[in-house]
Amino acid sequence: MAKKANPKAKTQKKRKVVVESNGEAHVTASFNNIIISLTNKKGDVVAWSSAGKMGFRGSKKNTPYAAQLAAEDASKVAHEAGMRKVKVYVKGPGNGRESAIRAVHNSGIEVTEIIDITPLPHNGCRPPKRRRV
Repeated sequence: MAKKANPKAKTQKKRKVVVESNGEAHVTASFNNIIISLTNKKGDVVAWSSAGKMGFRGSKKNTPYAAQLAAEDASKVAHEAGMRKVKVYVKGPGNGRESAIRAVHNSGIEVTEIIDITPLPHNGCRPPKRRRV
């Protein structure tokens, strides 16, 4: 006879993250999506959101409006948790970098610093061929 599955075994315990008033906002803007993570100083994620999580699909994910909605969603959760000031780290070439920063600021979290950490090659790999559209 088959054993009954333990219902408590499947549910994961949600871990508690220490939220300070100062934190970091990591905005990763690729060509296909934008991801916003709000972390504490140690690097533990307090809140996150992305354009795909907000319901955008395909080419609509890489728009400033999608970035704005994703940033508002993540910063609202972090603001309720107690975050008040952030340093923003922006990475990637995608659209919506500025609108994500603006949305974080407008949601009540003060932006103290904006740092661009986009990785730049020192003439590393050969880039893909130019698109002919």
